[in-house]
Amino acid sequence: MIVFEVLRWLVEPANWAGRQGIPTRLVEHAQVTVPAILAAAALAVPTGVVTGHARRGGTIAAAIANLGRAVPTLGLLVIALLITLALGLRMEYWPTFVALFLVGLHPMFTNAYTAVRDADPAAVEAARGMGLRERDVLLHVELPLASPVILAAVRVAAVQIVATAPIGALVAGGGLGRYVIDGFYQRDFAEMLGGIALIAVVALVTERLFDLLERAAVPTGIQRTSAGSVAQTARAV
Repeated sequence: MIVFEVLRWLVEPANWAGRQGIPTRLVEHAQVTVPAILAAAALAVPTGVVTGHARRGGTIAAAIANLGRAVPTLGLLVIALLITLALGLRMEYWPTFVALFLVGLHPMFTNAYTAVRDADPAAVEAARGMGLRERDVLLHVELPLASPVILAAVRVAAVQIVATAPIGALVAGGGLGRYVIDGFYQRDFAEMLGGIALIAVVALVTERLFDLLERAAVPTGIQRTSAGSVAQTARAV
C-alpha cells in the first residue's frame, strides 16, 4: 500500500542524511519562508496600521498589496524569476522569496488597516477627549484593540507562505518542495507524498507557534472581546 511506502520513505535513514536529507531540506525551507514572513510583516503591518489610523491612503496602498492576490502565485514566481535573471541574482532563492513576500502582503496589510480603522470609536474618541496626542491614541488605544486581528492575519499569512514555498522547486529552489517535484518527475510517489506530508506538518507547526505567540501577546480581555473579529478575519484571508 502507498501509505506504508510513504512511511517507509519517511523513516529511511538515508533520507535523513546528506545534502538531500530531510534536515537539510527543512533548513532550506526555513531560509526562504522565515525572511519572507518577516519582510512582509515589516512592510505590510506598519503601513496598514498608519494608514488605518489616518483613514486615508488605504485605497492606493491596498491596490499595491493586492498584487499578491490578483496575480496567481505561479505568475508571481515567473515575474520574480525574470527580474532575478535580469539582475543576476541567485535563481535558487530570490524568485521564491519575492513570490512569497508578495503572497503575504495582502492579508497582513488589509487586516492591519481594517482593524485599526474600525477600532472601537467610543474608546478612540474618549482618548482624544482626554487630550491624548494622535500618536498616543494609536499606540495605547487603537493598536491594542486591533492586535488580535493583526496577529491572526500574520498567522494565516505565515501558514500560507509556508505551504506555498514548495513552488520554489519549479525554478531550481531547494526546500521540501524538492521532494514533491523530484518525486513527481521520477514517478516516485512515496517521495512525492512524503514531501507533501512534511510540508503539511511544517504548516501545522507554524500555525501552532503563531497561535501561542498570539495568546501570549494579546491580553485575555482583548482576546475575548475580539474573538469574533479574529474568526472573521481568518475566514476572510
